[in-house]
Amino acid sequence: MKKHVILIATALLAVSCNDFLEKTPANKFAAETFFASEGDLRLYANGLINTALPAATDMALGEDLYSDLCGTKASKEFYRGNYSAAKADNWTTSTWSFPRRVAYMIENMPRCKDAVPEKTYGHYEGVARFWRAWITMKRMKVFGDCYFIDRVIQPSDSLTLYGTRQDREYIFHRIAEDLIFACDHCLASGDGVNTAGRVYVNQHVALAYASRIFLYEGTFRKYHKVNPSTGKAWNGEFESPEQLLQLAEKYSKQLVDSKAFSLNSDYRSLFVSAVLPSDEVIWGHTYSTELSTLHGVTYRYCSTTSSNLYSPTKEYVRMFLKTNGTPAEEAVSVTKEFEGRDKRLSATVLAPGRKMSKANGVQEEFAPNWTWTCSGYEWIKWVQLEEEPLSADNKSYNSVPIIRYAEVLLNYAEAAAELGHMDQALWDKTVGALRKRAGVTSIYPGSAGYVADTWLRDYYTKDVLHPATLTDVQLEIRRERVTELALEGQSRYDDLMRWHLGDLIERRYKHQGWRGIYITQEEAASGFEWAGKKYTVSKSKNTNETNYKISSGADGTWTLSEGSYGYLIYHYKVVWDDMMYTHPIPIAALNVNPNLGQNEGWQWN
Repeated sequence: MKKHVILIATALLAVSCNDFLEKTPANKFAAETFFASEGDLRLYANGLINTALPAATDMALGEDLYSDLCGTKASKEFYRGNYSAAKADNWTTSTWSFPRRVAYMIENMPRCKDAVPEKTYGHYEGVARFWRAWITMKRMKVFGDCYFIDRVIQPSDSLTLYGTRQDREYIFHRIAEDLIFACDHCLASGDGVNTAGRVYVNQHVALAYASRIFLYEGTFRKYHKVNPSTGKAWNGEFESPEQLLQLAEKYSKQLVDSKAFSLNSDYRSLFVSAVLPSDEVIWGHTYSTELSTLHGVTYRYCSTTSSNLYSPTKEYVRMFLKTNGTPAEEAVSVTKEFEGRDKRLSATVLAPGRKMSKANGVQEEFAPNWTWTCSGYEWIKWVQLEEEPLSADNKSYNSVPIIRYAEVLLNYAEAAAELGHMDQALWDKTVGALRKRAGVTSIYPGSAGYVADTWLRDYYTKDVLHPATLTDVQLEIRRERVTELALEGQSRYDDLMRWHLGDLIERRYKHQGWRGIYITQEEAASGFEWAGKKYTVSKSKNTNETNYKISSGADGTWTLSEGSYGYLIYHYKVVWDDMMYTHPIPIAALNVNPNLGQNEGWQWN
């Protein structure tokens, strides 16, 4: 592990010295001299890792914190109803510098084609094309129609500041070409391909990412009848939604059938360990106290002053099944509702009995701190409680998975279900395997013992802007994606975007705000005990570590759903409009190049 981190650090220093972020990197060194050996390819590829590998903040503090299942003290400006193209600032020179660096590698690496083995050359071309697919997909999710940068752009090039944007379907067709090449040519191991630490891009990473994005775009096209950038029907010039789903199924199956990965028995260890569990983590980012590569994730979840009070909601908790495989009840005290539930719930949300280690090594029960949460529930998925509490910023050392085998299983299951290929055997191999690890009896929808969850069906189909006809299998897969993957980067956010369910972000509890823990009539009157502390709600006390002040229902205040008892509601207004499936092209960019055009709906905002 240490050798791996030092290698990356060395590569970063070398790459930084060449200053690849300059617009004219060819002026910094002669391509004829640099791209001459396998070592040059490796060095340049490592520089791409150092720039673009998702960090702990990307994965643990990502877009999921602003989805339908997480409350916050204050939402992003994007969801407050006053965002506009004038305020947008995400189309700058730096936005396109990394695609240019990748294009530079692809354009110049043929100079060493005769100097390295064919398989090795193919691997590094696959790595470069993986990164081109990665960064282009990232931009396409934000803007829809944008650019596919397939060459080093020069001032005289037609694809410059003054060019028009390219159509989303064309862009994704080019992404698909790159990823298929990477899946076919990247090596799994050997021939100088180092997989230590799960940082390097190899065939497994390419297959897993292909599994993810073919599912994303296939379902996006299925559930969205128009291109959100234009408001017009898809042109159908390239791959159809069905063909994209077939590719998602193909690459998921290929990785599963390789038997290169399996499910780690300890779900929580995947998110709080210094060393990434290599059986399940396909791609990850390693942190280390020894090498002072640390981050501040635990602090961001457990700080009264520096946190945004990121909080699980009742809707999130309600997604988790009972251990017998049936849906859970709703109106249950927080002190009781973790009993007999999917083990992932108490590995993700603070439950009674959870221990933490004090600085002196003494174990004690971790008690809720209501100045850290706006719902009464607290996230612990990424929080290091098992060792000395990390009460200061940039002290966390847990490494973070970027893509896990569990996600591939769920991508496989969903693609198969969307195509009508799901059966009992595939269910057992995918969703069933995940539920087995979670201590939940897996019951195939429609078989004996299956209990349909009317709450779950209503959540996805009732009073939503774009209801879809969903089978019980599809609903259960959507449940499983929440219980397995939520809070990992933007997994939940991406799911809402591709399923055409962005309005769930606004809808929440009767359009009032985020719904939290249930306070029984007795608890409302007398409080409840947790870890030796008494927790209360009242109208007279300020909100503190053990009390919520019940107030008027204005934004930023709490009420109880039944007046004097019931669900804790944190009131905060957010908005949704279908134009928000894309972000606006910033006015600053349009002033430079009016030919960019504006995304549909943002012309008047």
